Amino acid sequence: MTRIAVLEFLIHLLIFFLGAGIGSFLNVVIYRLPLGISVNNPKRSFCPQCKKQIPWFQNLPLISWLSLRGKCAACKSPIPFRYFFVELLTGCIFYAIFIKFRGSWDYRLDWGDMVILYWIFAALLIAGTFIDIDHYILPHEITFGGLAVGLIGSWIEPQLMGEFIRSRGLVASLAGACIGATLIWVIIQLGKMAFGRIKRKFQSPEAWTISQPKEDEPPLFEIAKESFTWHDIFFRPSDRLVMTCTELKVNETSYGPCQLELRENAMKIRPESGAEVQHTTLEDIKKLEGQATQVLIPREAMGYGDIYLLAMIGSFLGWQAVLFTVVAARSSAASLAWCPASLARRNGAARSPLARTSQAER
Repeated sequence: MTRIAVLEFLIHLLIFFLGAGIGSFLNVVIYRLPLGISVNNPKRSFCPQCKKQIPWFQNLPLISWLSLRGKCAACKSPIPFRYFFVELLTGCIFYAIFIKFRGSWDYRLDWGDMVILYWIFAALLIAGTFIDIDHYILPHEITFGGLAVGLIGSWIEPQLMGEFIRSRGLVASLAGACIGATLIWVIIQLGKMAFGRIKRKFQSPEAWTISQPKEDEPPLFEIAKESFTWHDIFFRPSDRLVMTCTELKVNETSYGPCQLELRENAMKIRPESGAEVQHTTLEDIKKLEGQATQVLIPREAMGYGDIYLLAMIGSFLGWQAVLFTVVAARSSAASLAWCPASLARRNGAARSPLARTSQAER
């Protein structure tokens, strides 16, 4: 093997481990950003269980997780496989981007900007994906920050949009962002019109409760063996949970037949006989339960964070990629829905589990 071949191999290896190192940082972002913890303070990574900071020699991308067998060196608590997977995934994607766009080393300035911009785009998507999986949110730091990088990057490197003039690259990027945001907004509105609520009617009154298992967790609404978190129900300020009750108990006060209307932080009771009762806040309510014959539950198939995500994708890849993303997501969702349904039919299952809607950041 010649020296040039050895050097080429080392450069390829360096690119992969550079991506893995970025993946290690993305793990920090994925864990800290939704919790409001600075990614710079504390500077070193720490174990979520024992809170001990991890020395650099135990924080090497990929190698440390394997050598420690997926456990903290201090408290022996398990380190989720996701940390290793994010580092491996980022390393592979960074290397694939490098192989796709690299040119001759003599003309590295012609392709260097493209590679860096796609690396940034990939890192944002990876961080946003795993934050959404864990917390059902898409932080503005990722979507808005990515949108800004996409617009600026398309001006610096117009070839990102298939253009050669900076002003045209910026216009194409802005058009992609606007088309992406508008398309998802229309889909959300149509989905809200078609599937904007869950309606349940019961032949006989069903018991329901609203409780808060832990102080740091959102309240939980349970009825007829179904349960919904507060975030599942209330997405927009106008959302209302409406129940037709045969009986209702608020703290120690009981009501007969009435209609209960709940908002995220307020409540209204309309008894069949008597004056309307309003609670402007739910903080003073410790117990809420009753019997209902009908319930209307608002829901959101997609969150408004998806608008910002598609705008970011459009700013990096153009409007064509936005259309492909929407079609591909629809096809993937249909396939995922078809497979369990097909298995259920084969096994004679008659139940249809209620799909839990994810909440994106407002």
